Amino acid sequence: MRRNILVALALLSLSTPLLAQGSGLPALTSTPAAGGGTTYRSEERTLLLLTAMTFIPAALLMMTSFTRIIIVLSLLRHAMGTQTAPPNQIIIGLSLFLTFFIMSPTIDRIYGEAYVPLSEDRINIMQAGERAAIPLREFMLKHTRESDIAMFAGIAKVTNIATPDDIPLRILIPSFVISELKTAFQIGFVLFIPFLIIDMVVASILMAMGMMMMS
Repeated sequence: MRRNILVALALLSLSTPLLAQGSGLPALTSTPAAGGGTTYRSEERTLLLLTAMTFIPAALLMMTSFTRIIIVLSLLRHAMGTQTAPPNQIIIGLSLFLTFFIMSPTIDRIYGEAYVPLSEDRINIMQAGERAAIPLREFMLKHTRESDIAMFAGIAKVTNIATPDDIPLRILIPSFVISELKTAFQIGFVLFIPFLIIDMVVASILMAMGMMMMS
């Protein structure tokens, strides 16, 4: 019986390349366009879309308050000394719900100004993307430090910034993420202080009572 199974597996492994050749699976091919660009077939566009969908949700979350909330909750859990309570699933779920609550005005504007006209065929998808970026851009500008924007503008050597509307997204998005990280760790440090004081007081009392092992 074991020998028959091994023979069957060997035949299956040998027949796999033949089946692939016979099925004629399409490769990733492109066709030069008239204007000098590149066009892809529908299969390639679907593959690229599915690939992009793996990192687009994470990129969109980085443009919300999710980063700040989840870092603060994680630091609070460590400050309390409970390494696994609440578990990571609860922290992520709570962070997502708080993010949706905070971002609800921005989401409502995107829905009314971009999605509704697009669903009614009044605008195309490119125009919808431009309209959706406006509320999200205003949210990020409101919570981004000017020093961070200046730092990334200097790194990218962008000097023609006279108004907030002149800030490109490639400067605004990393500046917003860095600002959120700074704010999150500052809030976490403030939350750590009471627990640190309590630990020091308890340790001092135990040492004064001669209970050094318990401290």
